[in-house]
Amino acid sequence: MKEYLSISQLRSLTLESQGLTKTFPFGTGKGAVLNALEHLGYLQIDTLAVVERAHHHTLWTRNPDYKAEYLDELVKERKVFEYWFHAASYLPMKDFRYALPQMSAIKRDASHYYNADPKVMKYVMDTIRAEGSKKARDFQSESKKTGEWGSWNPTKIAIERLFLQGDIMICERNGMQKTYNITERVLPKDIDLTEPDSMEFTEYLVKTYLRAYGFTTVKQITHLKKGEKIRKDVNEVLKVMLEEGLIQKMNIEGMPSVFIQSHLTKKVLSKKHSHIRFLSPFDNSIIHRDRIEQLFNFEYRLECYTPKEKRRYGYFCLPILFGDTFIGRMDCKAHRKEKRFEIIHLHIENQNIAIELWAQPFVEELKRFTSFNGCKSFILTKVSPQKLTDTLKHAIKNHGK
Repeated sequence: MKEYLSISQLRSLTLESQGLTKTFPFGTGKGAVLNALEHLGYLQIDTLAVVERAHHHTLWTRNPDYKAEYLDELVKERKVFEYWFHAASYLPMKDFRYALPQMSAIKRDASHYYNADPKVMKYVMDTIRAEGSKKARDFQSESKKTGEWGSWNPTKIAIERLFLQGDIMICERNGMQKTYNITERVLPKDIDLTEPDSMEFTEYLVKTYLRAYGFTTVKQITHLKKGEKIRKDVNEVLKVMLEEGLIQKMNIEGMPSVFIQSHLTKKVLSKKHSHIRFLSPFDNSIIHRDRIEQLFNFEYRLECYTPKEKRRYGYFCLPILFGDTFIGRMDCKAHRKEKRFEIIHLHIENQNIAIELWAQPFVEELKRFTSFNGCKSFILTKVSPQKLTDTLKHAIKNHGK
């Protein structure tokens, strides 16, 4: 039994588990989208559109032939549903029952921040039940105010509350436009609606993280989950899995105790690759910032919510992964009307890897990413350190020759 893995081995293990070491790790086409989602456990939805939105970006990174309509089709086919994981997310329909505890808790919570008027909630439910699926805009607004949280109209608040407590579901999505229907009309007939107890739910969380990341920690599993009970339950599930030989516990310098699936400690990892990946700020692989800093020695924070004068790198920086090393990040923007993709500022932080090794793969991936963002050309505006500018521009000029 292996008792030790190096940091390098852990990096390789987690990148492979995340589907970032191969070109088509989950297959091709729409089937690959469902395979990826069922393997990763969830996919975060985000409304920011500086570049292609996070849910599409994350899937494209693992599926080069990805098309945005695949995800919408899977929602309509009732193979994927939307709900709250640690944020608004797509989840595999087979895991629906694990959303039930949160739905029930919200239904019981009279002081929830979506404090909807019961009469308006009834009106929304009755309308959808009688007339069929509806968009939020289909309901007559009782307020002309728009924009800020406090000025949301009563039907919008009621819809959000009904969605979170599981009375209605999103049955269709067109871009960011959602359509709702009564939950019982959306769910597949053979879906398991048995609400898991706390230990069942915890086991689901533990196994999801182990599968998606190759290894996990108590801190990662309990990320953004309040209360001591969840931590106690996680430790209990891990203890049982250790006793059954399903996982191994390893102590690694500079990291909290890690738990690894036993069969993976014997796994022969793929040979090191030289792929370049531009990751979404909300990509599953980097969403736990402390973990990335410990494992890859890469400090990453999204700065779009930081005042401009306090930003270190830029408004919307994408981490750049070369093989198993984060070499830097790029602040970028898709100018869709002009069909031009701009790298506003490329920051290369790891200069121990010769630029000659990654410059050509970088340009090739940049060309693909430009196309994915609906643009026809790209421009490199600024590079730090500046001395790398000429080499990169030369690689761009010679690309395709």
